[in-house]
Amino acid sequence: MTHLILYSKPGCHLCEGLQEKLATLREFTLEVRDITSRDEWWQAYQYEIPVLYLVVAEQIMPVPRFSPRASVEHIRQRLQQLTKASGSASGN
Repeated sequence: MTHLILYSKPGCHLCEGLQEKLATLREFTLEVRDITSRDEWWQAYQYEIPVLYLVVAEQIMPVPRFSPRASVEHIRQRLQQLTKASGSASGN
């Protein structure tokens, strides 16, 4: 199963909206990392959240930002495309 890492913080409405959508995607596991819990995460992401990474076969890839209006189906399709692309890239 493909894993997602979402960098977020409490009170971030964009983060919460994306997290709700990602939580419905059963083909992905979701890990939410609170950037206020670690200084290095805060320094890296305080002005960028939500930040999403896709983990496929131990390869961690940044996911381009989704529009807050993106549908769950659009997010699913895009993540599946990225997953397939990473699989074909690692096979070369």
